[in-house]
Amino acid sequence: MKRRLLMGAAAAALPMVAAAQQPSRTAASSVPSARRTFVLVHGAWHGGWCWARVAQRLRAQGHTVYAPTLTGLADRRHLLSPQINLDTHIQDIALLLEHEELRDVVLVGHSYAGIVISGVADRVPGPLAQLVYLDALLLESGKSIFSSFSKDVVAQRLQAIKETGAGVGAVAAFPPSAFGVHDAADAAWVARRLTPQPVGTYLQPLILEAPLGNGVAKTYIDCTREPMTNLVAGKIRIRGDSSWTLRTLDTGHDAMVTAPAELTSLLMDIAG
Repeated sequence: MKRRLLMGAAAAALPMVAAAQQPSRTAASSVPSARRTFVLVHGAWHGGWCWARVAQRLRAQGHTVYAPTLTGLADRRHLLSPQINLDTHIQDIALLLEHEELRDVVLVGHSYAGIVISGVADRVPGPLAQLVYLDALLLESGKSIFSSFSKDVVAQRLQAIKETGAGVGAVAAFPPSAFGVHDAADAAWVARRLTPQPVGTYLQPLILEAPLGNGVAKTYIDCTREPMTNLVAGKIRIRGDSSWTLRTLDTGHDAMVTAPAELTSLLMDIAG
């Protein structure tokens, strides 16, 4: 199948990028000799905002960090339309890599964004050094998100679309507790930032021309508290697969919120 990037009107807008900060003089002694470039991609209903605590810590160690928001969500919710789909979000990240001329990137995808980074690696593997799947969804080529859900969950998602208005083309967000966020202050911070997820991202299948990862080194971080049922099959599948490195983190699904220090240390260890 001919490789291509779909150019939709909503997809054409580049993701908003968080500018890398330089470490202070007082922190210079802690800056590692190997500085990395991290691109952190958020999951469904979230935005680049969710990485703030991790991005701050990585930058303090001298790393370059981009935390874009995918089209139609969070600070880019004004671009929400029924035309947004998985290809839109794959293109968001592919264009970021291209226009920022990034190289040797550690590309991190959380939850839904596991599908996004799989699509990016399939299309533009050249800039990538590593793929990190943070408690992320893994799909086989030809499958959509709905393919990984039970009929009851699919019906629930479709009902949520009706409740938010069919013309909006989006699925209402779940409460923070669904993502393992139980601290009252954290939950309030997350709740007021969650936005509806474009339904096209659920419906469009992931199409891969190469094996998942396209030859880029792959690490999966399994968040072991309150595991999400739709992720279990993928986690089982990669156990014993020598093409994967499996790491664990004792926290809930939104690890960047609930365990930012531990996640930062793990990402730096994976990046080397």
